[in-house]
Amino acid sequence: MASLLMIAWTFFRIGLIFVGGGYVLIPLLNHIMVEQYHWLTLRQFLDGLALSQLTPGPLAILATFTGFRAGGFPGALVATICIFLPCITLMLIVGRNYDRLKKIDIIGSTLDGLLPAVVGLVAAAAWQLGVSSLSGLKDFLILAIGFAIFKWTKTTPMVVILGAGIIGFFIN
Repeated sequence: MASLLMIAWTFFRIGLIFVGGGYVLIPLLNHIMVEQYHWLTLRQFLDGLALSQLTPGPLAILATFTGFRAGGFPGALVATICIFLPCITLMLIVGRNYDRLKKIDIIGSTLDGLLPAVVGLVAAAAWQLGVSSLSGLKDFLILAIGFAIFKWTKTTPMVVILGAGIIGFFIN
């Protein structure tokens, strides 16, 4: 079992770079949770990732799940608090000064430069998840159908995820 201090420090550091949404962190989370600390197996990580998509704040829920696996209920509580602490603090500061900050050219330029990197990180995360979890024709068919439904209809992600789960249950 991991110490609460280790869990706190790990998730606080992750929370510091939780910029651009959690999906850009999937490769980092996999490295830390599965490869570095062995708090989760790859299968548990993928299952936790899939389950977390059914909840608000998906990757933060993955932090709670991992904290629980690594340190029980106290670990879950510490991981959840520590992953949110940096962004809450930052939003309190930025929110209060947003109108003034958005007029500063260097901040706007910096954000414009971050966007392509974030898209690249999301693509890398998708690639890593695909390599780790797609193995047969059924998997690729569900991927293609889910992509098409989400891309070309107004169906919510929740319906696509639940539908894929139901298909997986019956086709398995």
